[in-house]
Amino acid sequence: MPDPEIERLRQRLQELVLEHRDLDDVITRLNADPFIDQLQLRRLKKRKLQLKDQITLLRSRLIPDIEA
Repeated sequence: MPDPEIERLRQRLQELVLEHRDLDDVITRLNADPFIDQLQLRRLKKRKLQLKDQITLLRSRLIPDIEA
């Protein structure tokens, strides 16, 4: 029987990965715009980095510790 906490973490991880991928697409499209709003771009990149950190944290929680 699956652990509900692990399933919740996996679901949240999927949501964060999807948001990160979407932000990547938006940032790519904005970079192609010659009249880009630099402030908006910086905010999006900052959010993308925050998501990356959260994704890394969740992945580390989902991978069982290996004893040396």
